[in-house]
Amino acid sequence: MQEYLSINDCNLVEFSKTLDRTLQQSEVPLSHDIQKNVPIYDVSKIDFLSDTKLLRTEWANILHKTSGVLVLKNAYPDTSIIDTASAIYEKIIADEKAATGDKADHFAASGANDRIWNSAQKLCQYDPQTFSKYFSNLAVDTACKAWLGPNYQMTAQINLVRPSGAAQSPHRDYHLGFQTKEIAESYPAHVHDLSPALTLQGAIAHVDMPIESGPTKLLPFSQIYRHGYLAFSQHDFREYFENNYIQIPLNKGDVLFFNPALYHAGGANISKNIHRMANLLQVSSAFGRAMESLNRSEMTRMLYPILAKNSDKMNEAEINAAITSCSEGYSFPTNLDTAPPLDGLAPETQANLFRRALKEEMSFVDFKKELLLHDKNKRA
Repeated sequence: MQEYLSINDCNLVEFSKTLDRTLQQSEVPLSHDIQKNVPIYDVSKIDFLSDTKLLRTEWANILHKTSGVLVLKNAYPDTSIIDTASAIYEKIIADEKAATGDKADHFAASGANDRIWNSAQKLCQYDPQTFSKYFSNLAVDTACKAWLGPNYQMTAQINLVRPSGAAQSPHRDYHLGFQTKEIAESYPAHVHDLSPALTLQGAIAHVDMPIESGPTKLLPFSQIYRHGYLAFSQHDFREYFENNYIQIPLNKGDVLFFNPALYHAGGANISKNIHRMANLLQVSSAFGRAMESLNRSEMTRMLYPILAKNSDKMNEAEINAAITSCSEGYSFPTNLDTAPPLDGLAPETQANLFRRALKEEMSFVDFKKELLLHDKNKRA
């Protein structure tokens, strides 16, 4: 018999028992520190060019079965690329506000924050060289693969919270977290179990974020509670969150990753002069639907001459990470009449066309023709 979860079965005592535990070092043996039940990894001490299967397994277990959140310290050891991207994003914010005014926001009032939707595509369009350096980060790539596997879909939104910016209300995220509790209740229980596996939430710190600047409020282990998509809007659960959340200060270049089902909220910026900027990563499984629509063909066309020239001397793993964050890595949906499967399985992906073109040293003119044909065959 099909099982459904009920709003009436949300139980704060049961929820609090789920959270009444302490993360043990034995559960995260590869971590370098644990702060407030959050494992901390110093990226400067990790070789991402070696086999990372054990590390990815540990990270997936954290996101699934233990605290639900991890921090990558020094993920961007050279923060000059963060500064370059920040300057571009500041200009985009100014241009968009001049053109359209304040943006609506998730779980916060319109105009309370400055927001750039689709910041990944806009960075690629504005400066593909900066995009390639920013999204070739192997720590970020490894975390995305740990939870979602290969061919993930990168989307991102800049959030800039200025001094006196208010906190968000506690919530879970996309998919079911963006539905009303009544709609969420109409989905069978196994969909509640599946939804978190389709998305990974992250935040790249573009400035130092001490506690007074309002880094993300987190409730470790809360992603484990099965009724959580129905309960997060309930008054008693919100009150529990506000009485028990933790915050981890971040430095510029650190990255926070968490399960989208983890109860969390942006904190209040009570500082006098810190403009808290983070690039909020919302990374989707190849098998799911990303929240934002990106023109990945245009991004691919713009990025190809950058990676073909490779003036930044990126290694193969970094190039692959940049391609994954740019191009479509899944073959479907497609038109199987005009884009037939290769070897009886699936058509060539846009990302693999990109990689093949680099290997064959395809000219930019020829690559554009191949890309146009690839797009036409998918939709013909």
